[in-house]
Amino acid sequence: MSRYKARLVAKGYAQTYGIDYEETYSPVAKMTTVRAIIAMVVAKGWSLHQMDVKNVFLHGDLQEEMYMEQPPSYVDQTHPNLVCRLKKALYGLKQTPKVWLEKIGEYLVTSGFQTSDADFSLYVKKTDHGIVVIVIYVDDLIITGDSDVNISDLKKLLKQKFEMKDLGELRYFLGIEVIHSPKGIWLLQRQYALNKLSEYGVTGCKPISIPLEQNVKLSADEGELVEDTTMYKRIVGSLIYMTITRQDLSYAVGVVSQFMQTPRKPHLDVVRRILRYIKHTLQCGMFYEAKNQLQVHGYTDVDWAGNVSDRRSTSGFMFSFGSGAVSWSSKKQPTVALSSTKAKYRGAAIVACEVVWLQKLL
Repeated sequence: MSRYKARLVAKGYAQTYGIDYEETYSPVAKMTTVRAIIAMVVAKGWSLHQMDVKNVFLHGDLQEEMYMEQPPSYVDQTHPNLVCRLKKALYGLKQTPKVWLEKIGEYLVTSGFQTSDADFSLYVKKTDHGIVVIVIYVDDLIITGDSDVNISDLKKLLKQKFEMKDLGELRYFLGIEVIHSPKGIWLLQRQYALNKLSEYGVTGCKPISIPLEQNVKLSADEGELVEDTTMYKRIVGSLIYMTITRQDLSYAVGVVSQFMQTPRKPHLDVVRRILRYIKHTLQCGMFYEAKNQLQVHGYTDVDWAGNVSDRRSTSGFMFSFGSGAVSWSSKKQPTVALSSTKAKYRGAAIVACEVVWLQKLL
C-alpha cells in the first residue's frame, strides 16, 4: 500500500520572504562527485550501497515561527477559527530542503563525519579501522567504504535517527542504471532514453551515427520560429540530463541549449537529429574498470570565435579518474576573444579551476 499514500502539503506559494523564510538554498551532490566516488570504489574494490529516507522533508526542524490554516476535513469543530503552529517542516514549504540537509548534516558531524570543502553533500569519516564515505542527494544516500563492518554500523546509526529503507547494493540512482560486473561498473541511462523517445513520439525514427553534422553553424535569427517552445525546452532539458552519462552528447546539446528562448526550425531539426543518434546508441554509457590505477588525466580544446551570432569561443574539457571520465564540459566563453591565443588562455583558466576543485575533492 506504499504506492497509495497522502501527504499534508503546505501552501508554500503564500510564504513571505523575511517572515516565513529567510534562506532556501539547499545544495545537492554534484554528479562529478558521484562519478568520482564510483570510479574510486571500482578501482579499490569497495562495496557500494544505497539508502532511501522515507518522507524526507518531514524530518526538518523549522527555525521560523510559522502558522497554517487547519487542513480541510480535519477542522476542529470546537475551535474552527484556530490555526496550527508548525514546529516541523512540511512538503511544499520553501525552506524544507534546506532544513532537512542541515539536520542530517549536523547529525553526521556529531557522529564523527567531516564535510568536504569541495562538495557540501559529501561526508567522510576516517578512523583507525578505515574510512566511510556518504553522498547525499536529497533523500537518496550513497554509502561506501573500505570496511563492510563500518558501512553496517553507519546504516544502524542512521536508522536510529531517521526512518530509512536499506536498498542494498546500488543499482538505480536518479534514473541512472548502475550495472555491476567482475570487470567493473557501467553507468547507463538506457531506460530513461527509451522513455523519452516514446514520450516525444520518435521511437520509429531512423537511427543515425553522429549527433551533429560536421562544421554546422546555427544562427539565432535564421529560420521560422518554433510554435511550441515548451516542447523544445522539455526535449532539450531531457537531453541535458542525459549528458550525465553521455559525454558524447555534451557539445551537440550545448549548441541547441543556446536557443531555448526563441527556438527556430533549424534548431529543432538538430534536436531531432540528436534523438535519432540516441536511438542508435542506446547502449552507450560510462564504464569504470576494476583494479585500475587512480590517476587524473585532463584534456582541453577551444573553438575560436565559432559562434556565428556573437563570435564567442567554445571551451571544452574532459577529466578522467581511473579508467573513466568523471568531469566534462562544453560551454561558450563569457566574453569575445580577439585572438585564438586569448581564447586558449581563457579555456586553460577554466580547466585550471576544475583541476583545483578535483584536487580538493579527492
